[in-house]
Amino acid sequence: MKALVLAAGRSTRLRGVAGDLPKPLMPVMGRPILEHTLRWLAASGITDVWINLHYQGEQIRRRIGTGAHLGLRVRYSEEDPILGTAGAVGKLRAEWTDTFLVVYGDNLVRFTLVDLLETHRRLAPVATIALFDPARHPSTGVAGGRVVMGDDGRVRSFVEGAGDAARGLVNAGVYAVEPRAAEWIPDGAFADFGRDVFPRLLAEGAPLAGHLIDGYCLGLDAPEPMAEGLELVRRGAVELP
Repeated sequence: MKALVLAAGRSTRLRGVAGDLPKPLMPVMGRPILEHTLRWLAASGITDVWINLHYQGEQIRRRIGTGAHLGLRVRYSEEDPILGTAGAVGKLRAEWTDTFLVVYGDNLVRFTLVDLLETHRRLAPVATIALFDPARHPSTGVAGGRVVMGDDGRVRSFVEGAGDAARGLVNAGVYAVEPRAAEWIPDGAFADFGRDVFPRLLAEGAPLAGHLIDGYCLGLDAPEPMAEGLELVRRGAVELP
């Protein structure tokens, strides 16, 4: 199975802390966030990974290389201009011949990946969104879209940028996706899963599923959540292999 790890963000909100270091290379317990993510994917049985690049992409190339030291085959997709979370998938549409994963490169996330894939295969949607409950799962505040999921595992609504006060489960930034999802992504244009693709799927009645994770999701894309995430790791509230 292939995975696309999104690492093209401009790191604007972390610039004061990270300098010119891209967000995915920010260190957590001596390793970059991105390397933790890649090790998790490799341990879960993923072998082929694409990483999209834009801001300071050469730094990421130098750090990760071919991925052989992580047990992976890593390739890179350069974006100029940046294409967004879904546009990155659209650029590589010829690569997606079977179910694949999309993983946000600036989140530190852990859960049983095979369970997400089992949910995806059972419900057979266009995409399945990994979700967490901020009342139950360790997290660094609510950054992802809010989701209402039915008892059957189908997503009933998805609202990006709903704010911390909104109710519902939260997008953990990991998706199992079918190749036909590219039908909802324009060629060569900016497109975002949360703002464009998921709402459109729901509006058109296309099947979209959710999966409640059994681990944690630490969004580390700004100074405050970064500090909170590092503290959770430091005091052992979340486990890093």
